[in-house]
Order: sequence, then C-alpha cells, then structure tokens
Amino acid sequence: MHKHIKLTLIFLTGVFQFAIAQEEEKDDIGTETVTVTKAYTPTINDAFKIKTMPNLNDSIVLQKKKINYSIFSVPVASTFTPAKGKASAVKKTPPPVLYNSYASAGVGNPANLMGKFYTSRTIDRESGYTIGLEHNSSRGDIDGVALDNIYSNSRLDAGYTKRDSDFDWGVDVGAQHQLYNWYGIPDATFTEEEVDGIDERQNYYTAEASGHINVEDSYFENAKLEYRRFWDAVKSGENRAVFKTGFSFPVADENLNIKAKVDYVSGRFENSSLNNPTNVPGIDYSNLQVGINPSLALVKDDLSLNLGVNLVYGLDSENSDSNFYIYPAVTASYRLLDDMAIVYGGVEGDLMQNSYYGFVEDNPYVSPTLTIVPTDKKYDAYLGLKGQILPNLSYNVKVSYTTEDRKALYKLNPQNEGRTDEKGYYYSNSFDVFYDDVKTLGAFGELNVDVNRNFSLGVNVEYFNYNTETDNPAWNLPNLTSSLFMDYQIGEKWYAGANLFYVGERDDVSTIASASGNPADFFATPVTLDGYFDANAHIGYRWNDQLSFFVKVANITNNNYQRWSNYPVQGLQVMGGLTYKFDL
Repeated sequence: MHKHIKLTLIFLTGVFQFAIAQEEEKDDIGTETVTVTKAYTPTINDAFKIKTMPNLNDSIVLQKKKINYSIFSVPVASTFTPAKGKASAVKKTPPPVLYNSYASAGVGNPANLMGKFYTSRTIDRESGYTIGLEHNSSRGDIDGVALDNIYSNSRLDAGYTKRDSDFDWGVDVGAQHQLYNWYGIPDATFTEEEVDGIDERQNYYTAEASGHINVEDSYFENAKLEYRRFWDAVKSGENRAVFKTGFSFPVADENLNIKAKVDYVSGRFENSSLNNPTNVPGIDYSNLQVGINPSLALVKDDLSLNLGVNLVYGLDSENSDSNFYIYPAVTASYRLLDDMAIVYGGVEGDLMQNSYYGFVEDNPYVSPTLTIVPTDKKYDAYLGLKGQILPNLSYNVKVSYTTEDRKALYKLNPQNEGRTDEKGYYYSNSFDVFYDDVKTLGAFGELNVDVNRNFSLGVNVEYFNYNTETDNPAWNLPNLTSSLFMDYQIGEKWYAGANLFYVGERDDVSTIASASGNPADFFATPVTLDGYFDANAHIGYRWNDQLSFFVKVANITNNNYQRWSNYPVQGLQVMGGLTYKFDL
C-alpha cells in the first residue's frame, strides 16, 4: 500500500514540473546551462592473495605415514648424590690482636737512651690496674758548651679503677725524677778555674697521688682530689692539693651545671732572689683559691649557648692579702652551614694558680729563688670559624684578645758572683720569673687534610702581639709560631711520620747585679734570640703483630739553636729501637 502511494506522488510531481516548464516556454524566459557535480567515490577491488598452504596437485608428492610411538622403560642403577648449595661469604679482615702490655727501647747518638714499659691488667670484670714506666736520658756533649749538659727524666705511674653499674672510681700514684744542668753560662766570660768550680747540677723529685669518682644519673656528677709533693736538690719544697667537683640540675628543658674547686699551694725556697747581694732570707709562699662556676647550657636547633660566671676567692697567707674575683664564663657556637661553617666564640677568665712544679715543666733552668703568685686572667675573648670544606679537609681560624695581670714571664737572672749559694745558678745561667701586666692580641689558623685513610697532613700558624704595662718586651715570648705534621701508613708493614715547627724571635736581657740589690741599677744588655726551625721524622717497620722496629731522627737540620738564652740544644740525633707487645 505504501509503495503505491509513493509511486503516485512521484508521478504527480513529474506532471506538475512538466506543466511549469511548458508555461515557461510560452513566456520565453531564455536558456540556462546547469552543471551537476558529484563527489568522487572510488571503489577497491579485492586483491588476489596467495594461500598460506597452497594445494599441490602433484603425483610425485609423497604421503606422510602415520607412526605410533611407545616407550620401553629400563631402570638404571646410579650412586650420584647432588651436593647442597652453599652461600658465598665475603672474606672479613681479621680483627687486630690486642695485647695488655708492651715494652720499647732505643739507643742513639749522642749517647741517648730511651725505655718504656706499660701494662694494663684486669682483676675481674669490674676492676683492673695499670703500671707505666718511662725513661729518657742523654749523656752527650753539646759543641761549645763548657759545663756538663747531661739530662735524665724517669717516671713511674700506677693506677687502679673500679667500675659499677652507676658509678666508677679509681686511685693513681706517680713518682718522677729529673736531672738537668745550668750549663748556659755566657761565652768567654769566666776563666777555666771559675768554670771548674761551678756546681751546675740540679735534681727534681715528684711524688703524687689522686683519687676520683664519676656518678651516672645523679645530681652529683664527679669529684677528684689530687696531692703533689715537689722538691729539688737545694732544699726547695712545695706541696699542692686540688679538689674539684661538679653537679648538674635540670631546669625546665635545660641543665644547670655547677663546678667547684679548692686549690692550695705552699712552699719554701732556702735562698733569696738573685737580685739580693746575699742568699738570705729564704722565700715562703702560700696561696689558697676557692672557686665556684655555675653555668646554664642552652641548646636550640643550630645554636649552643653556655651562660656562666666564675667566682673565685684568693688568699695569700704569707702576705695576709685576700681578694674576691668575678670572671665571665660565656661560650657559644652556631652552625651556619651544617658542618661546613661553625661560628664559635666566648669570653672567659680565671685566677691561674702558679707553682714551682709548673714553672719547672715550662723551663727546667729556672733558679730555686722564685716568687710564686697567681696570675689574674681578667678575660680571654675569642671569635672563630671552623668546619669541614670537604669530607677530608677541615679548618679552624680564630682571633683573640687577652688581658692578664701578673703574667709570668721568664727572664735571665743577673750575674751575681757575690752569692754563696750551694749550687752554681748565679752566673747568669738561670731564669727568674718576672710578673707583668700583659695584653695579648692573637690570631690562629689551622688546616687538616686526610689525603686518604693512610696519609694525613696538618699545618697551623699562630701570631701574637704583646702590650706590657712596664713597656718591656714580653720576655722570651715569640710573636710567631708554626708547625706542620704528617703521618703516612706505607702498606701493611711500613709507617712514617714527620713534625716540623718554627718559633720566631724572642727578647731577653742580660744583667750584672750591683751591691744595692735594685734591678734599676744593674748593668743591662738587651739580648735577641733568633727564630729557629726544627724538623723531626720517624720511620718504622712491623715485623709481625708483636714486634716492630723504628728509627727516629731529631733536629735534622743539625742546628744548635737556642731555645733559651745561652742554652744551645743538641744537634742531629738519630735513634733506633724496637717495640714488643705481649700479654702478662
């Protein structure tokens, strides 16, 4: 039905268009050209494809024959047993063998001897003891020196320690003997008879004992008591006792630390100062210090700050003089760039206790006619920068300014031939302690390099500028010092090292005493000591874990420089020896 309707409509439409066309012909409206455009619609024919498996219509082709397979199983006897797999392990370096004792001995020129012994033994798991013995001596003559210049240093130490879960304690004892000679007489000053009549030998003796205790998890942290007796061959004697203790209390998130000390020194010299025309009366001294140092430690992020004060009471019993001192005790550090740059600084001060023993340790050629008073270090202000530029390169630079009253300086004693002392130290061949108020500006720089795990190198330089109250030079203090050290592990057996140092010029004065006893009236001649350079080296060979050999060379430049005025040192020194480790 729908098909017939559609055809009827198409027919009527055609008749209607034809009628219109005839009508237009009648009207003669002209001709018209109509162009019909149709889009290009190409078609693609099917391509001819070769079959994957073409049919072969060949009579020669052989037909495959179907084959049936079957397995004939025969058992075979076997004795093979596979081994279990084992994991491969990295070869470990065996730990070093540790021994509780060692002995070392060496001999060299000029007639130098060295010996050491040390042992550390355990009694049980909580306690043990140590014993150490050391000796160094030289019997060689120094060129150009008229007096005997041998020296000897022997020391014995022993200690006992006891450890518990919350604390540990111990006691130590020691004894020492030192032999020196006042051989530094001026050249071409005395006749041979006068030189032969000088008794230049001095002996120092030390006996000391100490005890300590350290406590964990307690407000009371530690305590230590030391006693030392020191005397010499001319009836000089000194006693010193020092007690120190420390406490720590939590304050909020910080700690309040309190340190306290009691320091007492007393002694007597049989002879008076060499400025006096006679050796009487003797010199007595007695100094007591009682101090307390509270401080608050603050740590926040990269800043560490320690705020404190040092309070000291000083009593001079011989002169009936006492004083109360207040010193700053402030230190701080700040990390600018982690470990690459750390700024640190501080302002600190203290009342420094001087002693005959301490002066001999610094200068063994002092005379037994000293005045002993403490040094008032008002403050030591410093600012520095340290850090690690590279993992194997570290540095440290610092500037400081120090103010000290009664700073101890070593100065040549006057030549005073009118004296009748038992020993010959009054020929301008010994040193006195001169006290002066000194302000010191210092600069320090240090660089350490670990080239690799077997080679390390370090160098430092320090400069000082002194300003004294008396306008005198800072006697025997150098303006410049420098040192360089290096250690080299050559393979597993060989090792070597070197130490080089330089000390700049120093000033001293040579005087001749007068009958007045007033140093202002003495005839004085300024003395300038040249700066000196010294180089030392050593090399060793480890034969095995227990036995090793070494060679040490001192003063390689063979320079008889003067560390103290009129005191030249030994030249080139070569020493060879061995070290043996063992168990007792």
